[in-house]
Amino acid sequence: MKKNTVFKGIATALITPLDETGINYEQFGKLIDWQIAEGIDALVICGTTGEASTLTDEEHKAAITFAVRHAEGRVPIIAGTGSNDTEYAHELTRYACEAGADAMLVVTPYYNKATQKGLIKMFAQIADKSTKPIILYNVPSRTGINIEPVTYEALAEHKNIVGIKEANGNVSKIVETMARVRGKLDLYSGNDDQIVPLMALGGVGCISVLSNIMPAQTREICTRFFKGDIAGSAEQQYMLHSLIEALFCEVNPIPVKAAMAAMGFCKDYLRLPLTTMEDAHRDKLISLMRSYGLNV
Repeated sequence: MKKNTVFKGIATALITPLDETGINYEQFGKLIDWQIAEGIDALVICGTTGEASTLTDEEHKAAITFAVRHAEGRVPIIAGTGSNDTEYAHELTRYACEAGADAMLVVTPYYNKATQKGLIKMFAQIADKSTKPIILYNVPSRTGINIEPVTYEALAEHKNIVGIKEANGNVSKIVETMARVRGKLDLYSGNDDQIVPLMALGGVGCISVLSNIMPAQTREICTRFFKGDIAGSAEQQYMLHSLIEALFCEVNPIPVKAAMAAMGFCKDYLRLPLTTMEDAHRDKLISLMRSYGLNV
């Protein structure tokens, strides 16, 4: 039986505007307002792109609370609450639920990793603690562990686990997953270059990095697809491909932070071990952004 869908279309994996003093909430608010004005379908706060791994506990919670209050229900707010420490993930999830987040994005454990049995137990325990829907986040390139299709099948039985952000890049595995879950989990692409392919497999959208800088244009991929204009959706995916490549020429969120700074949304400031973009890559990215009509 189909569960509640958190969103359909594009959710921006939002950057966190940082400077030497911490989170710049004035910039954060303007960014949220602009994303909503551009028609974005949801916002993910404190994900990978939001540099959650180097936010303090206080900053992480404050960012979620701020986004919920500032959005004022205009779009769903999805809070990144995953951790390789299950108890800390419990704490963040409880906090985000109480703060009013609409859903949680929970990543696989990193460094300590887990067996598939461990993943099932961990995700189920976190979902048990949540009063809001859970979207599982599978990104083996960062965590060193993959959620297998049979594991998704088991987790799909939990009432609070409703979706997948899939960034494993293995389309064959995703086909097997969708065959196993049979509509019990919503599928979101975790890769901007695979939005159309994953929607063709029954996906309902993407949690996107690209939409930080081009929310309306990224959303157009989904809009055309949902209207039945598959060729037009694919053409939009093709058109944006060069920019997507440039946004991942260095580790995310290094390039998108440089891009957003060039657009005047934030300072080009990242916390170590992330460093600012190499000059040659930055010059190429800015030149490409101009060719797409962005004001930089």
